Amino acid sequence: MNETHLFETTRFGTVGYIDSDVVTLADGLVGFPDHQRYLILCHKPDSPFRWLQSLDEPQLAFLITDPANWVPTYAPKVDDAEVERFGLTDSTPRLVYVTVSIPPGQPDEMTINLAGPILIDLERRIAIQLVLQDETYTTKHRVFPQANRVSAVAV
Repeated sequence: MNETHLFETTRFGTVGYIDSDVVTLADGLVGFPDHQRYLILCHKPDSPFRWLQSLDEPQLAFLITDPANWVPTYAPKVDDAEVERFGLTDSTPRLVYVTVSIPPGQPDEMTINLAGPILIDLERRIAIQLVLQDETYTTKHRVFPQANRVSAVAV
């Protein structure tokens, strides 16, 4: 029987979880190497967003999403060395998420980090954030096209 643990977060209050809910990023996320244990929390029912809540720091939570929701053709090439190091096979059940940035009060300026996907092995509950060398994908991919702006040119 899995024991329920309680964790007090800054954003979500008290969150209950069991050990099998924990996703471990052995290397942490880029810029956060010491934060290795996370929960994936639903944002709202039917929302394309999730929260990656750190169990090592109650204030640390990243908004994430499945990149296929925004870029259906997203298919990054994962380096063979990373595949081997992470222990993936073609049959490994996995999820892919990317972090989301939304400037306060400007949801139309939302960007997603396609250059740093988070790959989760669902069987082992371990994850890795990849750093893609493919210049096709950026860290600030605009989700919504910029508004058409009329620029006045003096003649």
